[in-house]
Amino acid sequence: MSGRDLFCQPRRAGRGAALTLLFASVLVAGAATGSFGDPDRRTPPPSARTTPAAHRETVTDAAAEAMADGKSPMEAAERAVSRSGDRWGAVYSQGEYEEFEEALDGQYTGVGLWARRERDGRIEVTRVQSGSPAAAAGIRKGDRLRSVDGEKVDGRPVTEVVSLLRGDADDAAAGTKVSLGLERGTHAWSETLRRARLSTDSVTVHKLPGGVTVIKVAAFTKGVGDAVRTAVEQTPKHAGIVLDLRGNSGGLVTEAVTAASAFLDGGLVATYDVNGAQRSLHADFGGETTRPLVALVDGGTMSAAELLTGALQDRGRAVVVGSRTFGKGSIQMPSRLPDGSVAELTVGHYRTPAGHTVDGRGITPDLEVDAEALERAETVLSGLGDPS
Repeated sequence: MSGRDLFCQPRRAGRGAALTLLFASVLVAGAATGSFGDPDRRTPPPSARTTPAAHRETVTDAAAEAMADGKSPMEAAERAVSRSGDRWGAVYSQGEYEEFEEALDGQYTGVGLWARRERDGRIEVTRVQSGSPAAAAGIRKGDRLRSVDGEKVDGRPVTEVVSLLRGDADDAAAGTKVSLGLERGTHAWSETLRRARLSTDSVTVHKLPGGVTVIKVAAFTKGVGDAVRTAVEQTPKHAGIVLDLRGNSGGLVTEAVTAASAFLDGGLVATYDVNGAQRSLHADFGGETTRPLVALVDGGTMSAAELLTGALQDRGRAVVVGSRTFGKGSIQMPSRLPDGSVAELTVGHYRTPAGHTVDGRGITPDLEVDAEALERAETVLSGLGDPS
């Protein structure tokens, strides 16, 4: 069994960000980073009102009828999903589906920027990938992104900004140009970059002056679970670890379970239901269970990242620090439509080892902090003591 929860933006940004947790080799798309909407929403998925099978049949029938009438099956399916109230349901073209599968390997076409929307609507660069076109142009973390190809981005959802940077509307390939309007303090300027084929660089490791090791996981793409295990194994014996999952919008569920196995010695990671059938996910034996561990989360921690957080919290393995997570814990399954497009519809939900529902609720940290979260995480680690 495998599971996929990919964080790639759809070509048509108007469809919104579908950020999902998937099992049985199911693909899904969502936002690369940033503001994902209101985590307090409690809209029940279709499975709470109709059976998943009936929901799927409604959508596929709408697509088939449209095709028989010479209309677009994809557009008909989109309307059916919209009417259903399925918060995480979405429809993707065949090309988009293939793109998402490629991105599971940790590859994307872009300029190497991560961004978030501040409370005043400004778009701020939160990370610049080493070796990327953005890094070569001297763009830095903290710079303000004002426009992309002449389109102002203030106040726009980060998912749309990411789509502009990638050139999704034009199916932009590596080598195509994109013009950015930027601001740093009082200095404003423009940069024209060429998009490149980049690796997501999903796991980064650095040590703080006090000896704490920070393992930052940006997304659970292929190989991330083993990368986390390697990082743990290479951490000095008595050093505490901060597992930074802030802004992590999900990834391959199997990779999240492998990452959990780095810190657990077997046991339950999560339970889930698909079409009423109850199933479970378990960690491998042999993980590091004594080293002090803090999981750092925020409102951008989603889906597979929440699954991992819930497991570490419920199993008493980590102290969770930060702000309440997004609350994405439903399961989607794909249905192939007559024109080759794919509808992904909600069929179930997962729960943490203690039986807590994540969808629509999120995970509440053990210590809630907004500012200086990493510093507070260090303080918590110092109070957890030496693992020896």
